[in-house]
Amino acid sequence: MTSFPSSPGPIGIFDSGYGGLTILHGIRQLLPQYDYLYLGDNARAPYGPRSFDVVYEFTRQAVHRLFSMGCQLVILGCNTASAKALRSIQQQDLPRWNDPRRRVLGIIRPTTEVIGNLTKTRHVGLFATEGTIKSHSYKIEIERLWPDVTVSGVACPFWVPLVEYNETDSPAADYFVRKYIDQLLSLDPLIDTVILACTHYPLLMPTIAKYMPGRVRIVAQGEYVGTSLKSYLQRHPDMEQRCSKGGRTRYLTTENAATFSEQAQCFLHEPIDVQTITLT
Repeated sequence: MTSFPSSPGPIGIFDSGYGGLTILHGIRQLLPQYDYLYLGDNARAPYGPRSFDVVYEFTRQAVHRLFSMGCQLVILGCNTASAKALRSIQQQDLPRWNDPRRRVLGIIRPTTEVIGNLTKTRHVGLFATEGTIKSHSYKIEIERLWPDVTVSGVACPFWVPLVEYNETDSPAADYFVRKYIDQLLSLDPLIDTVILACTHYPLLMPTIAKYMPGRVRIVAQGEYVGTSLKSYLQRHPDMEQRCSKGGRTRYLTTENAATFSEQAQCFLHEPIDVQTITLT
């Protein structure tokens, strides 16, 4: 039987790499009083091209580690993990770990819950990793909540490397951003709202905004995840009391700590201390 610490602990944020830092930033802007523990599985990133089984296993390992380090609540700040692993962890692993008080939440639902209020034409576009597109998670969730909304998606395999290698202002960024925007709008010219369904993509926002028609609203997730989490904690005071409050944030990576710290400053614009761990 698995045994985890029972005292109040930080809110865990997990991502396959750096992208979840945009989710962490959005949450901290709204809820700065809580403690946070961020874990990036950078050594095994990217998750987008990996199979469902592999993403599930990697994500399960990460959630287990965050629980073992005192987190009572974990946010999968990764669209691919949310699409491919969240439901299995909620339905299979949480009961098996025999601690019914702990929770794991994803970042797809907070965005889909509001998208119907943002689109006027009822045509929504989606930029995401290959794994998220193939999972159809956004399309299924949006059409369930908003049956009158049509969803079209495009996989953007080059966008994450552009961010990870600090090429967001390069000619390559201009080329690949314009390429995928043209591809999406050719699928459905009526799109008036586009979701950036990968947490890396907000770092490309200036370039995306440059090539996106002005009539199209660009939706990043951090703000909506933060608002959704605030509402969740208000509706679940028992969980809110199990989240420690000291305004502290710790960072873990499965890669080189110095490299993570350097790259993370592109997302957070502040120096951070990082610890390297191994997931098994």
